[in-house]
This record gives sequence, structure tokens and C-alpha cells, in this order.
Amino acid sequence: MERPDIECPELSGCPAPTGESGDPPTDPFADRTRLTDPRALRAYAHPTRMALVGLLRNEGPLTATRAAALTGESVASCSYHLRMLAKYDLVQQAEGGRGREKPWRATTQFTDWPSHSDDPAVADASAALNIAVAENYYAKMTRALERRHTLPRAWQEAEQFGDVSLYLTADELTELDDRVTELLAPYLSRQSDPASRPADARPVSYLRVAFVRHGGTADAVSPDPGGCSSPGPGEAGRPGSREVFPPESREVGSTGSGESA
Repeated sequence: MERPDIECPELSGCPAPTGESGDPPTDPFADRTRLTDPRALRAYAHPTRMALVGLLRNEGPLTATRAAALTGESVASCSYHLRMLAKYDLVQQAEGGRGREKPWRATTQFTDWPSHSDDPAVADASAALNIAVAENYYAKMTRALERRHTLPRAWQEAEQFGDVSLYLTADELTELDDRVTELLAPYLSRQSDPASRPADARPVSYLRVAFVRHGGTADAVSPDPGGCSSPGPGEAGRPGSREVFPPESREVGSTGSGESA
């Protein structure tokens, strides 16, 4: 999309984390809309709609006119897409506004959808949404890298850009995701409570992507599978970050504005 950055992470079939006792703790991503209707999944995959949901989640209630100014879309286009999002309970009209200029608000902070379905229609629509989200991530990451030189040095060194290959079981990958969720949880309240943000805090997109590598020529010629390289000062990534650039790397992604597949 050239669309505004979407900061809220989205979910896709992510289970609530469990504590040591096995009892599920409070789910930090509980405030979410779950999409299971293939029509809703395909409707949400539109880049402008993902951008609008992200804006409403991050900037608060907005009119179609204000949304148009922020996205570069026309007012008529934003009005149409907002009505489509309302049809699937992703947004709703908010209080206030004058005349026909009614503000819209997001109904929840996150969206999730099935990571697996025996219904071919749901599976196909979920796959299409995953790809749309992946493309969103790629566009956002590319813009961030292009503008990275404008950041203060501390932020350039703090940003992360890399990957590592791991040999995991499905249960281990699920456990790893739960542990990451626990680490993120203390910071999530800052999304809806600006007063809790430190003075020097900035909005950061923290991507969570893990996928099984499939065999093939690309994997066969990847440098040192499972290995990593560390960029030096001035290179992409931060000192010591792990980077592997297999030939097939394209990158995957809002929030859904906030979105994750």
C-alpha cells in the first residue's frame, strides 16, 4: 500500500499464552475481532481497508475527510471502505462530529483469523489475507529502511533487521511464540494509554514471523543454512544482529492495521 505505517500487531490463529500452572493468564491480545466469514476475510485484505483500521486504532476516531488526508485516498473512497469495514464489525461510527462529518472508531485493537480451516473457502480467504498482510509488512519495512538514515544514531542501532534458522517442533514453536507474547504484554497498554508512554518513546512495528522452510533450489543454495552473519557498523541491522539473506528472501505483512498472519 503507500499507506501509513500500521503499528498494532495483528494475530492469525494465535492462542492465548498459558502460565506455568497451565491456567491461561489474561490474554494481552483479548481486545480483538475474529474474522471467520470468507467474505469478511477477503474484504479485509484490501490495502486501503487495512490502512484505515490501523489509523483508527492508532490515531483514535477520525472522519472520512481526515482519513483521506492521512492516506492520500479520496473522501469518497474512504467513506466507502469505512462502510465496508463496518459491515464486518471492524469499525463503527463514534460519538460527536458535525452534520455529515461523523467520526469513525475501531471496534477493537487487534484482528485475528483462522490459521487452519477444513473449509476450503475459509482456508483460501485466510491465505489471501496472509499474503496481503505479508505484502504490507514488506512495504512498511522497505520504507523504514529507506528513511533509516534520518533517525538518531541510538534508534538506528536499536532497530533490528535479521533472521535465524532454527530446528523446532510445532510445540516448541508455539511455546516460543507464547514466551514472546509474555515479553510484549507489559508494553501493549501504552497503545491505548498515551500517558503511560515514556517521553522519548516512538511507535515501533515489531514483526513476528515464523514459517517452515520448504525444500527446493532456493534453500539448497542459501548460504550456510542455520548460520548467520553479523553486520558491522553502518550496515543494515544493529551490531550483532543475525542476518541471513537467502535468494528467495522477499519478506513478508496490519495492523491491519495492525496485522499479522
